[in-house]
Amino acid sequence: MSDAEKVPDVQPAKGAQSPLLGAAAMKTHLTVVVGLALCVAAFWFELGRAERGNELSWAYVFEWPLLAIFAIYMWWKLLHPGFTIRKAREKPTVAPEYEGMLQAWQGEVRKLEMNRRAEEAGSAQHTGDAATLDDE
Repeated sequence: MSDAEKVPDVQPAKGAQSPLLGAAAMKTHLTVVVGLALCVAAFWFELGRAERGNELSWAYVFEWPLLAIFAIYMWWKLLHPGFTIRKAREKPTVAPEYEGMLQAWQGEVRKLEMNRRAEEAGSAQHTGDAATLDDE
């Protein structure tokens, strides 16, 4: 093997594209553009109807921009699936005055679990003894 074959290829692959420029992303971009155009057209139509006296159209005047904002939000979430603004949850803490109660409770739980295991082991021995007596 020659030295030239040992050197890794540092150039990106020719087929590698940005996740924002792939075929699926382009379809998503096109869909959001068409959806936003429809929202703008519906907003303009309902605004005209509302100004001519249709009371119900005022609700749609505010609904279509909200739908457009939701479309933009979903477009963002589809293109950035792992992105989140939430903070990591902190482990809940116990107030200092209840620490002793928590430790006592955990001790009782451990005792109960040890007793349960001992009973299971004892009942397994008794059924094993009964099985050997039946075989005799």
